[in-house]
Amino acid sequence: MKSIIIKGAREHNLKNIDLKLPRDKLIVVSGISGSGKSSLAFDTIFAEGQRRYVESLSAYARQFLGRLDKPDLDYIEGLSPAISIEQKTTHRNPRSTVGTVTEIYDYLRLLFARTGTAHCPRCGREIYEQSVDQIVDALISLPEESRIILLAPVVRGRKGEHQKIIEDARRAGFVRVRVNGKIHSLDEEINLDKRKKHTIEIVVDRLISKPEAGKRLAESVETTLEVASGKLIALIANGGGEREEFFSQSSACPKCSISIPELQPRLFSFNNPFGACPTCSGLGVSLEFDPALVIPDKSLSFEQGGIVTNNPKANWYRSQFRSLALHYGFDLKTPLEQLPEKVLHAILYGTREKIEFRYINRDQTGKWEYTSGFNGILNDLKRRYLETSSSYIKDYLEGFMSREECRECKGRRLRAESLAVTVGGKNIHEITSLSVSAAWKYFEDLKLTPTQTVIARQILKEIKARLSFMVSVGLEYLTLERRASTLSGGEAQRIRLATQIGSSLVGVLYILDEPTIGLHQRDNKRLLETLEHLRDIGNTLIIVEHDEQTLQEADYIVDLGPGAGVHGGEVVFAGTYKQILKSSASLTGRFLSGREKIEMRPVRRAVNGEKITIRGAAEHNLKEIDVSFPLGAFSVITGVSGSGKSTLLTDLLYPILSNTLNHKRKGYIRRSEGRHRKIEGAEYIDKVINIDQSPIGRTPRSNPATYVGLFSPIRELFAALSESKARGYKAGRCGSRRNIQRQSACYTSRHNRFKGCPEQ
Repeated sequence: MKSIIIKGAREHNLKNIDLKLPRDKLIVVSGISGSGKSSLAFDTIFAEGQRRYVESLSAYARQFLGRLDKPDLDYIEGLSPAISIEQKTTHRNPRSTVGTVTEIYDYLRLLFARTGTAHCPRCGREIYEQSVDQIVDALISLPEESRIILLAPVVRGRKGEHQKIIEDARRAGFVRVRVNGKIHSLDEEINLDKRKKHTIEIVVDRLISKPEAGKRLAESVETTLEVASGKLIALIANGGGEREEFFSQSSACPKCSISIPELQPRLFSFNNPFGACPTCSGLGVSLEFDPALVIPDKSLSFEQGGIVTNNPKANWYRSQFRSLALHYGFDLKTPLEQLPEKVLHAILYGTREKIEFRYINRDQTGKWEYTSGFNGILNDLKRRYLETSSSYIKDYLEGFMSREECRECKGRRLRAESLAVTVGGKNIHEITSLSVSAAWKYFEDLKLTPTQTVIARQILKEIKARLSFMVSVGLEYLTLERRASTLSGGEAQRIRLATQIGSSLVGVLYILDEPTIGLHQRDNKRLLETLEHLRDIGNTLIIVEHDEQTLQEADYIVDLGPGAGVHGGEVVFAGTYKQILKSSASLTGRFLSGREKIEMRPVRRAVNGEKITIRGAAEHNLKEIDVSFPLGAFSVITGVSGSGKSTLLTDLLYPILSNTLNHKRKGYIRRSEGRHRKIEGAEYIDKVINIDQSPIGRTPRSNPATYVGLFSPIRELFAALSESKARGYKAGRCGSRRNIQRQSACYTSRHNRFKGCPEQ
């Protein structure tokens, strides 16, 4: 079948439309907002394609996928299994990164487990495990007449006299031992200082390298490994001098005695306790109470509310600080910035000094006196945070916390043993810290041993393919370690698109929602080439789009309209780009042909001269820049993808202004601010609102009227009617949230799907 045929589509505002779409083509659905584009592409075509695919599965498989309702239409044929790639940021888990979402990190873990080289986390020495045969082969290959002394290391840098170990060696029949680098006969009396660290190695055998010495060498090696729990030191002397070689059956450092676990993929996963940093559990950051948020304005005194987490009128806190003031000799009316550093440190972090505390209750009927140290405000807040079970209190306290880099792993998420394994001289975190384009070049230039090359061939092929797909959709600037929750909707959509390209599926129907949104014109061409590649390998693409360049590259265009809502839902044009330019019925065609256009204003509105300035902005990739925004004007921030636009607005400007304007509001939860020196001009505004891509409705009962507050006066209007008053109805009864006024036929908590109520 060469076409997708739709008859009688009536989903949402679609007006019984009939349509014939070519298969294996790039189709663009255009039209003004509300004209029915998403209703056609997602709620009709995708929904039916998905439903038919699910219905083709076994009953056992369908029970896990849920039941999908048939869209409101008469007939549709020519559908393939459908995949929807919408403009949504769906990954809110702080553990999700670009690398995990694209599955590149999974291949990296496998690569490091199979071809990685382990090193000692402390001294950096290369570590590798060897079998008995490998150790024997290494010693036999030495030049003939080499003198070999096999040592069994039984004590490595430990304090003590170690008389029992020495006595056990005598009883086992050994005759020599090396103590702190010097060989002694076990017939001697060996006395060690128990206060010093010692290294003891038992001399198992001394022999000369000869072909006929192979059997004896193998037996001695086995004995040495057995005595020293899999470790062996060979003291080798020949014409080239004297040297030591360390051998081990397990991955352990000969100098530091640190063992490395067996290299498995889970060792490199920050989502697995086996590989995650034990301090931050693999998050790379930890929430810590920030003194700058607890005392945002040091020019205030305690009585003026300088410590925002402590109410100066609360009797308990007032009694505590009165006692501290008496002990350290300061006044509660003294600005906090004038207090000595020692006093301020004691207030924040506590002190072990004995302080006489005196508490008298409000009605003066009782008092309590005791002497102890002071726990400190930050420690007290931490205790409250850990002990509370209230989500509200946790949210409130988190407003005074900042995300700090984990002190143990330095933000790298993995334990030290995992980070000590390298491929091509880099550990797994160093690779994920590279941008996508730099990572692709690294793997392209990677040099491996012949054995590693055979093992890693298929793994590297998958990694490089996925990296190249990300480059092709304009995401070469992202790093693989970047949190998925920080991606814009457009970036998240293009990542899912790159993942689909990597799957190499054919015969699939792809539905995309404005993939070029948020994309700089520089990157549009590469994205379109990627979409055309998907089409050329045998897929059908239906794209909801307004971008002129995408419309020009489309094989087929469907324009819906002529208006929005009840005035839309009709097919005003269906054909090629050249044909839409001549269409008088299509508003899109009239703009594309230049017959209609939006004139630029000849004069810009005058600004009021005030401005907001951020100084020293250094979050993410911003390089300590100073930026000013004029007030009373419409300002635009532009730049190529990844240049720092979202960082400047959503990580800096909005949270800084929100905290500055609202920090005195009761119950306000502080927002995390990006790195900067200061902000100027906040006094010129009284409110800041962030309009992002988060969905506005969270329940099926949410609608535009409830969201904008229109439904409240509507309920009050109905409650004011004489019939409502006669029945005693209040405004709360005229809604859909309470059980008493909901239709019983359309409300039940047991249904897992939604349909139109038959009684409406």
